[in-house]
Amino acid sequence: MKDSIELTILMPCLNEAETLEICIKKAKNFLEKHNVIGEVLISDNGSTDGSQEIACKAGARVITVTERGYGAALQHGCEAAYGKYVIMGDADDSYDFSALEPFLEQLRTGDDLVMGNRFKGGIAKGAMPPLHRYLGNPVLSFIGRLFFKSPIGDFHCGLRGYYTQRMRELDLRTTGMEYASEMVVQATLCGYKISEVPTTLSPDGRSRPPHLRSWRDGWRHLKFLLMHSPDWLFLYPGIFFIAIGLLFSILLEFGPIRAFGVIFDVNTLLYSVGAVIIGVNLVLFSAYTKIYAAQSQFIPSIPKPFKVFNTEKCAILGVILTIAGVLFVVLSVLLWKRESFGELDAERIMRVTIPAMGCFVVGVQIMFAVFFSISFESKRGKG
Repeated sequence: MKDSIELTILMPCLNEAETLEICIKKAKNFLEKHNVIGEVLISDNGSTDGSQEIACKAGARVITVTERGYGAALQHGCEAAYGKYVIMGDADDSYDFSALEPFLEQLRTGDDLVMGNRFKGGIAKGAMPPLHRYLGNPVLSFIGRLFFKSPIGDFHCGLRGYYTQRMRELDLRTTGMEYASEMVVQATLCGYKISEVPTTLSPDGRSRPPHLRSWRDGWRHLKFLLMHSPDWLFLYPGIFFIAIGLLFSILLEFGPIRAFGVIFDVNTLLYSVGAVIIGVNLVLFSAYTKIYAAQSQFIPSIPKPFKVFNTEKCAILGVILTIAGVLFVVLSVLLWKRESFGELDAERIMRVTIPAMGCFVVGVQIMFAVFFSISFESKRGKG
């Protein structure tokens, strides 16, 4: 019997007594109407309102998940599913479990993940708070598409289907609401076949407030997207800081600049060198993250740019910058000697000492970064 089940309709549950029965009935009606061999699986996350008994009486299979969290309930549900495919959705009667044909059709054609799109299918009045509809979901979905080149327009739609075994192979880890983002991101990174179908969203049928907390869960989604895209979190801002810092540093090295009635001088030079140092640190963080991600098999291999700038070349660059910093220091001492080690022209000497500090700091950072990256390589070699 287990082997013959094609579809598992999975619902995470935490005190859904008001709406759970109607959701199960709609799901079972869908299976019967379309002659689909399937099951309704309730992944209960510690309900205290009798949801388990309601689910059993309605003909669903119930598993108990002790680890709390939306993601935890869905992870365990995926592992416990008998179906070749899983269609998951919230048990608050906001999604129509009687209209799952588009999801199942796409899965049968070979798609690994089928996402619902509420913005294309229709959002009923009062079904989604304005903050989520016009800010949270569009912004987070745009960031997801930008960072990961994902084709999905509605990253956080709770109604979605997937090929069970392929989803298990992703080994998803998050236990909270950010599980929704992790599923899409990991499937995209692993080259899964992903599609999207329109779906509708109705008002929540419960009288109590939803489990979702707008700002807390929105931040968790954003944090997940940033932490799994080191290029946007570290590399691109780092390159920007380095470019701006170098530009102003070179221009100000030859004297003050007047622009828009404002004079930029040695103080700006100091901030410019500081920007370069910040930028170098961000680029190094990006490299560390990419090396660790490749070692952990989160990405297939270290990206080509990081292979071009290998440890030997970076070590040479670090040595050159450190020597340049030392030479600048020697020059500043010689200038001081010319004044019999007395009082110096602050603006003139700072055009030497500030670049000296910048070259020395960046050079030393790069040299030690090389040794740090070698420790990663050594660990990978032992494995």
